[in-house]
Amino acid sequence: QVQLVESGGGLVQPGGSLRLSCAASGSIFSIRAMGWYRQAPGKQRELVARITSGGSTNYGDSVKGRFTISRDGAKNTVYLQMNSLKPEDTAVYYCNAWTPYDYWGQGTQVTVSS
Repeated sequence: QVQLVESGGGLVQPGGSLRLSCAASGSIFSIRAMGWYRQAPGKQRELVARITSGGSTNYGDSVKGRFTISRDGAKNTVYLQMNSLKPEDTAVYYCNAWTPYDYWGQGTQVTVSS
């Protein structure tokens, strides 16, 4: 079992920045990759960014060049730095751990609005 706790969401103006954090606990040795997904009202959940245990990363097309995923192995924490935020980035952001079983955090709301 893997437990995930997210933090860092909130309200930000267009063009602003936020950093999300996801702390993993439990069977962390089994994690092969961690990532962030998001789901906006009326839309399907989509990949935002993902990082493997080997350090490889991949991003959704809509966030490339604006978002950066990173990790702190000592803290078992993954971060999502979000810059140049747009209103269309508004969604609930979910942390994911893949073992390859999928574990999900509770979600954190990100709202981009003036």
